Amino acid sequence: MEPPRRCGYTIHQRNGEGKGAAGLGPEEFRGRRVAVVGLGMSNRAVIRFLCAVGGRVAAFDQAPQGAYGDELAGLGVPLVAGPDYLEFDPAQFDRIVVTPGMRKDVTVLRRAAELGVPVDTEANLVLGMSPAPVVGITGSAGKTTTTTLVGLIASRVWPTSLIGGNIGRPLIEVVAGADPAAWLVLELSSFQLELARKSPHVAAVLNLRPNHVDVHGTMAAYAAAKRRIFEFQAADDWAVFPLDDPGGADMADSARGRVLRFSAVERADAWIDRGWVMRGSERVLRVEDIRVPGEHNLQNVLAATALSLAMGAPAAAVAEVVREFRGVEHRQELVRERGGVRWINDSIATAPDRTEAALRTFAEPIVLLAGGYDKGLLFDELAPLICSRVRALILFGKTADLIAAAVAAAGGGPEVVRVPDLAGAVAAADRVARPGDVVLLSPACASYDQFRNFEERGRAFKDHVALLPDIPTTLRHRGLCAGQG
Repeated sequence: MEPPRRCGYTIHQRNGEGKGAAGLGPEEFRGRRVAVVGLGMSNRAVIRFLCAVGGRVAAFDQAPQGAYGDELAGLGVPLVAGPDYLEFDPAQFDRIVVTPGMRKDVTVLRRAAELGVPVDTEANLVLGMSPAPVVGITGSAGKTTTTTLVGLIASRVWPTSLIGGNIGRPLIEVVAGADPAAWLVLELSSFQLELARKSPHVAAVLNLRPNHVDVHGTMAAYAAAKRRIFEFQAADDWAVFPLDDPGGADMADSARGRVLRFSAVERADAWIDRGWVMRGSERVLRVEDIRVPGEHNLQNVLAATALSLAMGAPAAAVAEVVREFRGVEHRQELVRERGGVRWINDSIATAPDRTEAALRTFAEPIVLLAGGYDKGLLFDELAPLICSRVRALILFGKTADLIAAAVAAAGGGPEVVRVPDLAGAVAAADRVARPGDVVLLSPACASYDQFRNFEERGRAFKDHVALLPDIPTTLRHRGLCAGQG
């Protein structure tokens, strides 16, 4: 029987019962010796999956033994923990599964490569095992918003579709049972892609800007990791690229499958025409119906629109989802309005270009909270925009001095306040904010110097803001709030 088709796309069918299109199934792990390195959320799911299918698992983690010791003991999984956790012999294992953000040039992984021992991440296993066709989305910015939109569109048309990868729950424990007549929608980071040996059937590169140089070493290595999202595609697969982002647009020439493009300024497969989001010559919805603000979110909607074309979703489903969509947590999220001041959580801004996008979104005077872990990125391009758009700049974390120096070199302008941590930043913002201002947490840096991840940082910001005392109505109307005269 001819495989089902969706808008010209041939759905890859199961290759054996319970196996994905790559021929990888749960039985491949039965009796196999697997080292799971790093005990983050995705790898703990890998351990549960491997134990359930009869794998022989050993766990390795840098943190002192105890955090997940009881869970592992209950599964019968031995744990090697502490600073020497990577000093094991890879020849003792049939496969190694690593946490995505781990450097891939450490000695044990180089030795594994020499021995021919496969090294994977949870996302790579999911790609290999999925009996459902996969949509994969990567980029330096916009991945989560676009993946969420595409996941909602897929679920609107094919209700049994799944969404995961670098967003939401790990899918390793459920992927083997995925509906081959639906879609698996994955957000894929450069860390997840650099070990990939299979590409999604529909892949998108949203943009390419400097990021994660601290782990990848060079921008070229970072770009090479992103390219793997379409590097292994077949001729009948689809790849989606931007026209408005030079780094992403340049990748289209090396795509192996069919190509779709999106643009806010040129005619493309998804584009803007006289206030309408278009899919080819088909009107999808008016731009004014998009509820999430900013040019970057317009690009995300256009990317989702192009992906919907490759998936075969009707334009009506795209319009319904986009009209209802209010955004994703930690992405220009309105936390509170207080005394005429709006407090915005944009903790997802872990690189300067994301903070640039946020600064361009708001017309109001901005009190910017920035700083954090040093990923080796430069702030030279962000600094002039800070000088022109920010009224007060509150800096914290390891990069505070680097950002301050870049702003001073760009000519200065905003009032600069240095504080030790996020709690101090919120207190300082409360002192300097005036009615009509936006207080914007958009750090331009990762969070690892003070938090486990950007989500924890965003939640801490929201907690600090929630604790600010209410302003009496009489004072609010007179503008006599803290820091407002």
